[in-house]
Amino acid sequence: MEDPLALDRQVCFALAATSRSVIGLYRPILEPLGLTHPQYLVMLALWERSPLRVRDVADALLVDSATLSPLLKRLETSGLISRSRNADDERTLDIALTDAGVALRARALEVPEQVVSRLGVPLEQLERIRDELTGLLEASRAAQEH
Repeated sequence: MEDPLALDRQVCFALAATSRSVIGLYRPILEPLGLTHPQYLVMLALWERSPLRVRDVADALLVDSATLSPLLKRLETSGLISRSRNADDERTLDIALTDAGVALRARALEVPEQVVSRLGVPLEQLERIRDELTGLLEASRAAQEH
C-alpha cells in the first residue's frame, strides 16, 4: 500500500515545485523587458483593460491590494503605469498604462511563444494543463468558502 503522506503523492508539492520551475523560465525572458514575473502579471491585466482600479487588479491576480502596492510603485517608477486618485471616489486609486506601457505590449507578444519553446511541451497540452489548473483553482476557492 502506498504511503498517503509520501511527498511525491502530494498535489500541493507538485503544484509548488512546478510553479517555481515554470516561473523561473520567465525570468530570462522578462529581463529584457525590465519586468519581474509579478510585474508581468500586472501588465497582462492592464493590457487587457486600462485604466483599472487597484482593487480590480488585485481581484484579477487573486492577491490583496497591499501585495500590489510595491509592484505598482516600481512599475510607475519605470514609467510603465501611472497611478491617480479616482475622480468619483478619492479613496480609490486608478492604474493606467502610460505610452511606454502600451508600447511594451508589442515586445511582450513574444513572451508566450518563448515560454512554450523553452518548455518543449506542445501548446495544446499546455492549454489542457492550464484549463485543468483553472478548474482546480475554482474547486479550491469553492472549498475555502465552506
